[in-house]
Amino acid sequence: MTEAARSMDARELAALETAIEEIMAKARSFGLDFFPMRFEICPADIIYTFGAYAMPARFSHWSFGKAYHQMKTQYDYGLSKIYELVINSDPCYAFLLETNSLLQNKMIVAHVLAHSDFFKHNHRFRHTNRQMIASMAAFANRVSEYERKVGRHRVERFLDAVLSIHEHVDPYPTAGAAGRPQAERAPHQEDESPYADLLALDRPKPEAPAPTAPEPPASSGKSAPTRDLLLFLLEHAPDLEDWQRDILSSVRNEMLYFRPQMETKITNEGWASFWHARIMRELDLTPEESVEFARMHAAVLAPGRFYLNPYHLGFHIFEDIERRYGWDKLFEVRETEVDVSLIRNYLTEELCERLDLYVYARVGNEYRITGKAWERVRDALLRQLNNCGIPYIYVEDGNYQRRGELYLRHAYEGVELDPVHLQKTLPHVHHIWQRPVHLETVEDGQTVVYTFTGQECLREVRKA
Repeated sequence: MTEAARSMDARELAALETAIEEIMAKARSFGLDFFPMRFEICPADIIYTFGAYAMPARFSHWSFGKAYHQMKTQYDYGLSKIYELVINSDPCYAFLLETNSLLQNKMIVAHVLAHSDFFKHNHRFRHTNRQMIASMAAFANRVSEYERKVGRHRVERFLDAVLSIHEHVDPYPTAGAAGRPQAERAPHQEDESPYADLLALDRPKPEAPAPTAPEPPASSGKSAPTRDLLLFLLEHAPDLEDWQRDILSSVRNEMLYFRPQMETKITNEGWASFWHARIMRELDLTPEESVEFARMHAAVLAPGRFYLNPYHLGFHIFEDIERRYGWDKLFEVRETEVDVSLIRNYLTEELCERLDLYVYARVGNEYRITGKAWERVRDALLRQLNNCGIPYIYVEDGNYQRRGELYLRHAYEGVELDPVHLQKTLPHVHHIWQRPVHLETVEDGQTVVYTFTGQECLREVRKA
């Protein structure tokens, strides 16, 4: 039987249930405190659908189909494999690939328990909407309804525009109608979905009806600069219909849900890898299983030549923290740090040398190592991780030159914007704003302003 056709039989499922109970007990004995867990065994098609959409239920868009095709093709050709998917929710859902071996699932269960512990206790997740699966499913149903009412093309075109800038939110929202922390928002009324029987497990009933989209203010003039582009458009774009405001608001909520995960990739994966290794060493494995686990663990932590493996770096940082500071410090770091602070506070010269970290750049037609000094490696990592690698774009004026035009400014920090990407994105912003959009940035040391008029994209060099 090929791996693609293999599925678990009753005996294997019973063995997995027993292993999960043993691993959960072992994790609790180490001090891990996770949400109630729900494990589901899924075929590859389902796992890769969830991976492409990033959740079990989400609105339909062509970009998710593209991601699914890429990931599933790599799986079919044996180039990559998703063994599990874990959702930051309460209860916490973990989806396991049905072709996993029992030993693989043991390691994965230990790994996702640590993820759940991290989601529950790290400070960046304190405002997370733990019922986001239901919110996303309800939003997906509303998008389908909008497609029926106003036309699929209009809805998809607007989603294209919003998704082109969906990362430009303020991850630390302040008080306000559209800016309340997600934990304080009432969830939308749940709609029926293909996963209703799964998602209904242990789900509390909503206590409030679905909120309506906020009404735009009477004016859209100049105000204090803000980096939350989606919120500004939601509150100030003058010609949006209710369904468009709902899409803007909901996509922004989804981005705020995902943002802490983006900020803690190294810390979260390092924590999970540290604990799957510690828990697996405590299990009664046969010699053959111990060798196979060592192989799997080494594959997860394998460093890359041209990319940073977050599992590799995070695991070794946590091992070093335990060695230098002791057990209690591990849980303090898990609660208080994100990737930027973890690198700044705990990446040492000794670790950089031991892990053979370096900075490289393209020189001519080839890539070359340009530095191995640990301070340079640390600073390069911090620049890469700053704002999750997303450029800071500020809304400077919503009534530029008193013509209702939108003026944006790139907070230049030594890295220029990609002009091709920039010129493809401005038309999307214009589609939402419906008036000319300007973006100020820096190129070759000069201030440059790009303007999309609705017909063409112009570039102007501003003299000092």
